[in-house]
Amino acid sequence: MSKKSSSLKDALQSGFAVAAIVIAFIVAYFLFSQVMGAGENFQGGNNKGQPISGNYLGIVYKGGMIVPILMTCVLVLIIFFFERSITLRKAQGKGRLNVFVGNLQELLAADKIEESIDACDKQKGSLANVVKAGLMRYRDLENDKELEKDQKITSMKQALEEASALEMPMLSRNMVILSTLASISVLIGLIGTVLGMIKAFAALAQSGAADSLQLATGISEALINTAFGITGSTLAIISYNYFSSKIDGYTFKIDEAGFSLTQTFAASIRK
Repeated sequence: MSKKSSSLKDALQSGFAVAAIVIAFIVAYFLFSQVMGAGENFQGGNNKGQPISGNYLGIVYKGGMIVPILMTCVLVLIIFFFERSITLRKAQGKGRLNVFVGNLQELLAADKIEESIDACDKQKGSLANVVKAGLMRYRDLENDKELEKDQKITSMKQALEEASALEMPMLSRNMVILSTLASISVLIGLIGTVLGMIKAFAALAQSGAADSLQLATGISEALINTAFGITGSTLAIISYNYFSSKIDGYTFKIDEAGFSLTQTFAASIRK
């Protein structure tokens, strides 16, 4: 892959992330203002009043302007959950990785290099791409009479490392967004909670007596933002850990296949 095409791909990925966040905010604000804030969800048909009993849309609306920001976090999380799922499914390629690695080790043990390359072409995953790069170097080095054994093994390892370096960014891309959401969702929810409690205490301080409407609004805003923030953070942490474990699994299998290929190549040189 050339530097120009790589830069273009990175720019497109960055553009996708920005566009996803902007679109999520627009959708979140629309749902907040037009759906949750609709008059039919409130007593007297006015969203300045109290929500109708049991109407959760109106109750959430009373969480205040921090709610659409928290909704944006949740929507962004959903978008990148599917993006990571699709990308990692593509990186896995066809069939089960354990089966592919097992078949590959059998082919390498039998010194069937061309058959191994064909198997990688059929599998079409990140692991297959790394192994194929190593196999292509394997084939070239077998016919090289000028390099010493150690130089050939080093060249083989270098080919595998270079191929892995090209695949790893795709596997880990946008994971930082999930980890960021896990942190900021709680903090944004906490901001909403503090603002809600300020309103609640301000209502208590007015004229020495509590304004029940303002007090209820302040407490509602505090609790709703707390619930949204904790929920968003929990889902983000679960998603991040889930995808991290899958990426670690892919990395382990890439290292395993690369080690098998290097050992097979070293054994063939001794022969």
